[in-house]
Parts: sequence; structure tokens; C-alpha cells
Amino acid sequence: MGKVFSMVVEQAGIGVVTFDVVGDRMNTWTDDAFRSFAELLAELESARGVRGVVFISGKPENFLAGANLKLISQVETAPQVDRTMEHFHSSFNRLASLPIPTVAAIHGHCLGGGLEFALVCTGRIAKEGKNTLIGLPEINVGLFPGAGGTQRLPRLIGTPAIELILKGQMLPAATASELGIVDRLVPAGGDLLAAGKAFLEEIIAGTAGLKRPVRDFSQLDSVVEQARAGILKATRGRELPAPMLALRAMHEGLKVSLSEGLAIERNYFTEVVLSREAKGSINTFFLKGMTDKPAAMMTKGFVPKELKRVAVLGFGTMGRGIVIDTLRNTRLPVLVKDIPAALEPGRAFVRKILDGMAEKKRLTEPVDAVMARLTTTSAYDDGFPSADLVVEAVFEEIGVKKQVYGELCRVIRDDCIVASNTSSIPITAMAPFVTNPGRFGGIHFFSPVWLMQLVEVIRGEKTSQETIDNLLNYAALIRKRPIVCRDNAGFVVNAMLFPEMIEALRYIEEGNPIEKVDRAMTRFGMPVGPIRLIDEVGIDIPHKVFIGMGIDQQTLKNVVGAGRLGLKKSGKGFFLKDGSVDPEALALIANRPPRELSEEEIQKGLLTAMVRVGKDILDRGVVDDVRMIDVGIIWGLGFPADKGGPMKWADLTGLSMELFGKKFYPA
Repeated sequence: MGKVFSMVVEQAGIGVVTFDVVGDRMNTWTDDAFRSFAELLAELESARGVRGVVFISGKPENFLAGANLKLISQVETAPQVDRTMEHFHSSFNRLASLPIPTVAAIHGHCLGGGLEFALVCTGRIAKEGKNTLIGLPEINVGLFPGAGGTQRLPRLIGTPAIELILKGQMLPAATASELGIVDRLVPAGGDLLAAGKAFLEEIIAGTAGLKRPVRDFSQLDSVVEQARAGILKATRGRELPAPMLALRAMHEGLKVSLSEGLAIERNYFTEVVLSREAKGSINTFFLKGMTDKPAAMMTKGFVPKELKRVAVLGFGTMGRGIVIDTLRNTRLPVLVKDIPAALEPGRAFVRKILDGMAEKKRLTEPVDAVMARLTTTSAYDDGFPSADLVVEAVFEEIGVKKQVYGELCRVIRDDCIVASNTSSIPITAMAPFVTNPGRFGGIHFFSPVWLMQLVEVIRGEKTSQETIDNLLNYAALIRKRPIVCRDNAGFVVNAMLFPEMIEALRYIEEGNPIEKVDRAMTRFGMPVGPIRLIDEVGIDIPHKVFIGMGIDQQTLKNVVGAGRLGLKKSGKGFFLKDGSVDPEALALIANRPPRELSEEEIQKGLLTAMVRVGKDILDRGVVDDVRMIDVGIIWGLGFPADKGGPMKWADLTGLSMELFGKKFYPA
């Protein structure tokens, strides 16, 4: 236990309080922090000769980042929430009641409970810089500001606070100043503490000119109604606890006194903390942090192979995407090989996507400079011997792969890393085609590559750890979010997806309307329903996969046999151009004994199909960590972030206990 808040009183009677949660990268409201803050408040309440206080962080890039999310995620009962919130509210009320002015001197992240603390202070001064971010982002982790944020921020800046809170926006110092959240700015190279003390002296002298008008909330009802409509549009009609309860806290709380508003906020905050969606969202937040930096997933002490040139085999849909992401995220030269007829269309497509990125200011260099690093060829010319990494993205047929690897291995160096973008052929099955198979692994991208964050890094039976680490390094260079798995049919994402598709097809064969099955999953939070997904990826693709798995899926056999490969692929599938189900497709659905299901039963059934596969993947050691599965399904299939992944959601809903008698995540 350390002293987090330490005060030095200068000769002029100005108290400088430095706070630092020692041993942690960021300041958060820990138990030690609250104890130390209570001691400081007691000192200030009894101190004589202290004319005012400046609060400043002892960390170089962080002011105060709010509450500890790990502790919040472990809270299970209302009394536990209430005890935590009592720390916040009693401490902040005491701070507000001090007879002396206080100034928050902000640099780095001032977020959540950090900004709520700063809002209680008499004034706020912030140092400009790329690391200074100010806001209440709790909504992004399934929560909302529960330490006064929903009440104090709107009273400070008016109804614009509602949108800031509901969108979880984090603002640079200058924008926060324009809105009135911050009273003074200090240039990036300025002395924040000196400026903070000067500002405090102005407040004491009454010359600071702080503007604290009483805000007009006479139009609150219409503002709230507009905000509610915006929430439902963003969530596709789902009434998620965090934004809806935050809105209620502001709608009700801003019509009464501050103390009454704080009580209203506190009650709704307890409700949201205990919601499954909050725990799911917090889990997603931690999953994101775990995979944000692939270097952290490499073997400790590993030094990656320097990549000076990357080559791609195949200039089709996937090859083009891999080229785009390599070019735009690195300064590496990229060599692409395909048949002559594929080269110019491939280059034109790459150029088109890069032009679009440039228009949106998502490129850091001119398009011409990016394209200048791309070389296309239809022969294994002098470029391949100098390649450090070759990513194969040719036609998904093992005979084609064998021919390509045989040709490739005659020209590349022995230390060149070789990776396949295969989506269905096992890495181990292709390894004999590659000389020195230890340098061969899988890196499965998702389409469209330049929009999808996820890659699956696949370890075949002979893939070395060095190769896996080097592929993680490549994923980091091209800004992908990787999961690592062992060789497995469908790897992780497709292995989880196809059983869900099979179950969804069974439901429509049992007489449940396609619209109902799809609607059940979009209301669950998926971006599209399972039948529409089959149509969009191309109905022939899952049909071929099921054949390979030895599964006789009669409906897909009928639909593909009728030449319906999907609306985008052949102009006909399950759906018409207006989005409705094609009546002609209904006649092709196989018949099973009828069984009418509710939307909730459909949701549970499809989740169960996924979770059973997830359990099997864990049991067989395809992944070493359950979190790899949830990362894959959230960022690979669009599983709703507020549910934390299928395995976490199974834990939160009791499904894992029901099916297997235990949870997937440790307590």
C-alpha cells in the first residue's frame, strides 16, 4: 500500500498535490487511491494557510484514466456496486465542499472517473499534445459515467454533453476547451504546473473570469428523444443497457437538483454494472488490448526476421487485399505473381482502393509513391530470390498448391518464410510441398482484407515457433489483429461458423421462415443473419465445404443445383435485390418434420452450435487460450462486442454450465 496523493504546500499557501498509482502504467481509482485521497481530504479540511490546491499527475503521459475495469467486471451484487460508488460520491462531495479553490492540471489521458474528478474541481487547465485526451468513454465498455459525469458535464456545457457521453467521445485538449470542459490551455512545450498555479492565483483573486452559466434544459425532452432515436439506429434497434440507462439518468437527473440527479445516476449505474452486456463489453475491451500489439504475443526475447521484400502469389480477390494492406501499412516493396491476364486488372483494383483511401486521408504518402513499390510478374524472375516472406493466395485446390510450391521453392532462399492464405486446406497437408517445412505456416485473411482486422496464424505439425513469431511480426507490420491456432479443419472462425450455418439451415427446413431465423440473429447483434451470410459469401462455398466434411446438406445441394450461387455471385440466391426472400428459392428448401421455434430458441440453438465446437477446439488444443476463440469470432464474424464473444456469453448466460458443468473463463 502506497501513498497515491501527496501534497506539498508552497510558501504562498498553494498546495500542489501529485498523484501516482505506483507500479501501474496508468493512474486509476484503486482502493489505495481512495484511501490516500480520503487522507488528503482530511488534511485539507483541517489545514490552515492553504489558499488553494493544484492537482497534477506524477505520470508522464497519464492524468487519471478512471475506475479499474477488472474490478468492476468482477462485481456480482448491488451492495458491492454501492460500496464502490460510495467511495466516489463521498470523496467527490467532500472535494466539492472544500472552502478553497481547486484546479485540475491535466496532461495525458483524463478519462471516465478521471474527468469526473476534474469536473468537481473549481477549474481545469490542460496541456496540449497527442497524448492528452479528455472524455467519458464508459459507454464503449458497456457502462456509463457513474461518478457524477451524467450530471456535472451537462450542467457545465449544456446538452452537447449528452452526445459526448452517448458516443463515448475522447477529445483533444483544444476541442475540450472550445466546448467549455477545460478553462485554460497550455502549449505542448509549456510548463503545466506553473500555468496551473498561475490559474489558481487568478481564481483566488477573482480575476479568472470563469464562465459557469446556468444551462437551459427546457428542450431536454426533444433532445433526449432525438438521442434515443440515434442510439436505436446505431444499435440496429437493440436497447442496450448502457446507452439507454445513461440517457434515462440524464433525462431524469437534469430536471432536479444536482444531489437528486447524482442519486438517480447512482441507481441506474448499479443496474448497468450488473448487466451481462457490461461484463461482455469489458471482456471485449480486454480482448482488444491483448491483441492490439501482436509483438506481445511473440516468444519473449524473440528478434523478428527483417523483412525487406514481401511477395504474394495470386492476384485475385485475396491476393489484391494482401497487397493493399502490405503497401499501405509498410514501406516495403511488394512483388506479385499471377498469369498475365490477371496483372493489369489487379493493379487497377489496388489503385482504385488506394485512391479511395487517399480521398479519406487514410494514406500517409501519395498513391503514386505507394504504387511505385508494387511489381507484378507472370514469371519467377529475379525478385523472388530476394523475398523474405511469400504469402500464397492461389486457387483453393491442393493440386494447384502443390504445383505452385514446387515452382516457388526452386527460386526462393532457404530462409524465406512461406505462408498460405488457405481457408480450408490443412497446413500440414501442404507442408510436404515446401522444402524446409519448418518455415511454412498459415496466415488466413478475411475478406475484404483491407477492412477486416483479423488474421488467423496457423501452426502446422512442422511449423517452427520462429515462423509463428515471424508471422505475428508481419501481422503487426500490416496492422492486423491475430489469433494463433494449430492446424484444424476450418481453423477457428470457419470451424465455428459452419456448424451455425448447418443449424440455421435445419431451422428453415423445419418450417421456420428465413426472415425469422435471420432476424433472430440480427436482433442478437450479428451484422447479418446466417442465411443472408450464406447468400453473400456465395452459396456454393459452404456447399463445397460441407461436401468436404462429409455432410449431405440437401437444401444447399438443391439451391446450387438450380444455379443459384448467391445474389452477388450469379444474380440468384435466397434473396431478391430488394432484400426480400425469393419465392422461387422457397421451393428448393428441403423438408424436415416441422418445429416452430421462438427467436430466443433460435438464438440459443445457434449459439449452442458454436459453443460446442469451441469446447472441442479447446479440448483438442487447437488454441491454448479460450480468448483466442472469442477474438476470432468478434473480429472475424462480427459477433456483438457487448456479448464478449460466444464463449464469454455462454459463461454469462449460464449456457456453459448447462452444457458442460463449468465455465470457460477462470473466475
